Amino acid sequence: MEVIKTAIDGVLVIEPRVFKDPRGYFFESFSQREFDEKVAPILGHTVNFVQDNESMSSYGVMRGLHFQRPPYTQSKLVRCVSGTVLDVVVDIRKGSPTYGQHVAVELSEENHRQFFISKGFAHGFAVLSDTAVFQYKCDEFYHPEVDGGISIMDDSLGIDWQIPTEKAILSEKDTKHSLLKDFETPFDINVDLYK
Repeated sequence: MEVIKTAIDGVLVIEPRVFKDPRGYFFESFSQREFDEKVAPILGHTVNFVQDNESMSSYGVMRGLHFQRPPYTQSKLVRCVSGTVLDVVVDIRKGSPTYGQHVAVELSEENHRQFFISKGFAHGFAVLSDTAVFQYKCDEFYHPEVDGGISIMDDSLGIDWQIPTEKAILSEKDTKHSLLKDFETPFDINVDLYK
């Protein structure tokens, strides 16, 4: 697999080696050994995933921007197994030189890309195809009592979601998150979130 650094530390694009022949294709979607060998040295720590999640959504669905507060923060490894999504992370670590900045990457069944998101980031995606099946691994279990988010529609973030506003479909919960300017982050760049 190839690991590609982005403009923000702790956010990586991972491209697996895909073997194609007349029958179709094959690739390892995840190997803890290879992840430890290639990703952990970049991050400076190992990541042990404990939960896999999957969602199916139709065109225009936007989910996010979500995170879990300490002490149950999560790193995620995400991918789109069917269809196409625009996947976005926003740095919400207090004191970070990239606070409020985002990285966006298109994930699809064709490119097989994966997106690794460290703790201290808000994460969301928009469905660009008719439908999309989205899978992600988490290194902490889901804890609804520490669920958090910032508004996916916050124009100050400068995110081009590639979905016309009138076609965007959000859950009621996602319409109630605060804007970044009104947000008090629970993450601090000077605190090791991996202890």
